[in-house]
Amino acid sequence: MSAENDKQEVTVVDVKMPFTSMVIFLVKLAIASIPAVIILSIIFALLMAVFGGMFHGMGRY
Repeated sequence: MSAENDKQEVTVVDVKMPFTSMVIFLVKLAIASIPAVIILSIIFALLMAVFGGMFHGMGRY
């Protein structure tokens, strides 16, 4: 049997999850996103420093 014949389409209709479990999950998600934002902001600041230094003198002439 080929891999194409084994594929099955799935449609999710409903997810049953208690409210408190969902709140706990979202709090954990928010806490986990804090280090990601810090890392991305450091990378962005480094890139802006590099490009700012490269293009700083372009407006003088």
